Amino acid sequence: MKISARNRLKGKITDIVKGATTAHVRIDIGNGIVVTSSITNEAVDELGLEVGASAYAVVKASDVMVAVD
Repeated sequence: MKISARNRLKGKITDIVKGATTAHVRIDIGNGIVVTSSITNEAVDELGLEVGASAYAVVKASDVMVAVD
């Protein structure tokens, strides 16, 4: 895989929940950290995503917001 994004977090898919059009995919990247992504159901099917499979969470953002209570 070649991609311009540098923030690639390898892990295992722990959960896939499909909605009407969008799915939430949870990837355990280790040390108790789970990244959740919202992608289309079509993307889940095209990528052949399955619970237990290896996958990358790829983060590409121009802004990162921080909030506190």
